[in-house]
Amino acid sequence: MTIILIVISICLLILCITYFKINAFLSFLLVSILSGLCLGIAPDQLVGTVEKGIAGVMGSLTLIIVLGAMLGKIVAESGAAEIIAVQMVRLMGEKYLQWGLMLTGFVVGIPLFYGVGFVLLVPLIFSVSYRYKLPAVYIGLPMLAALSVTHGFIPPHPSPVALVALFHADMGLTLIYGLLIAIPAIVLGGPIFGRRLRNMLPSQESIFRQEKTVDQQAYKQPTVVTSLAVALLPVLLIILFTLIPYIYHTDDTTVQRWLKFIGSPTAVMVIAIVIATYLLGLKLGRSMVKVMSIYESAVRDIAMILLIIAGSGVFKQVMEDSGVSLLLANTLQQLPISPLLLAWLITAVIRGCVGSATVAALTAAGVLLPIVTAGKVDPNLMVLAIGAGSLMFSHVNDAGFWLFKEYFGLSVKDTLFSWSIMEAIVSIVGLVAVLLLQIILY
Repeated sequence: MTIILIVISICLLILCITYFKINAFLSFLLVSILSGLCLGIAPDQLVGTVEKGIAGVMGSLTLIIVLGAMLGKIVAESGAAEIIAVQMVRLMGEKYLQWGLMLTGFVVGIPLFYGVGFVLLVPLIFSVSYRYKLPAVYIGLPMLAALSVTHGFIPPHPSPVALVALFHADMGLTLIYGLLIAIPAIVLGGPIFGRRLRNMLPSQESIFRQEKTVDQQAYKQPTVVTSLAVALLPVLLIILFTLIPYIYHTDDTTVQRWLKFIGSPTAVMVIAIVIATYLLGLKLGRSMVKVMSIYESAVRDIAMILLIIAGSGVFKQVMEDSGVSLLLANTLQQLPISPLLLAWLITAVIRGCVGSATVAALTAAGVLLPIVTAGKVDPNLMVLAIGAGSLMFSHVNDAGFWLFKEYFGLSVKDTLFSWSIMEAIVSIVGLVAVLLLQIILY
């Protein structure tokens, strides 16, 4: 009966979001409260469960997500993202334009949230398409594949960061594994699959030619080195401080404490923001007031994402406080299927129903947490398996689907045969890479 209640709860959550069009945060909150009451949590204790769930998940990741949004915003506003893109295209040359745009999407996609990266880089795709007389879908899909993969796999994006916090995974190892998995997923879903789309022509190629904003024209432009350094700084620092203990061994507790402090994701993001404020802000002529207004705008952009993650924390806490987590752990462990494959499958089904990759990942996490808590699977790989599943089944209920369709002027059929298949490829390749990584590591 308990398992049936959980299934009903997830179905109700999906209905609230898709059929009744209720905001995802409110859907999480309402369904969590109803589930808690049905699962036997006392009414007077339920408020404490809600507060504990929000505090538990937000306490460890709010700073990382907020600072990550600030970094992405100033990278975009300063023109650094555009400079990286132009340099990548120039570096790879006309023959390898697909690969140049793929690398651009990967580098720029690390600090930028998906929606911002999409709107920022699509004009570049059309500009390159117009210049080299090549179909925009053919050269642009590799860039968008890279954006999608970074969104699903790589911190400091909200979904991977939230999953790391929920599963108590290691941010550095998850990042390193995520980068390893991202490479084959992007290559197969991007340039290799994109070659099949050379004859798919959008209807409005010249509309989105790249133009500098008035704000960018008013200030100095950063150099290529500065742009790349700031965009990649958080990733490089997290990887560096993750590898240092394996390379440099010391018994000095003071040194160990400082390394642990400086290498923590929060400290890394603070360092990145301080450096970005100077190199992409003050040094280029922006006042401190202007830089702070950019950061304030970034926080407004992600407010709802933070609330959705908070709502998922409530759902997770209801599962724990009601005792369902232990029951789910025992039930799921008895299934004749790899926990990682199970995680991918559950997340993919939810993604197909709700449309949002973030909501799908966080909903699945609440169900799968008991397996991780029981120590039956590597939490870092579980984060990535769920991330891969969250990219599957992108169709007409996904905002990204319509964003791609409208910007490229495609029919629904062509969007399904380009965008949806690309998302399926990166998802499946991501799953296979996670399973191979598990075999290599264990």
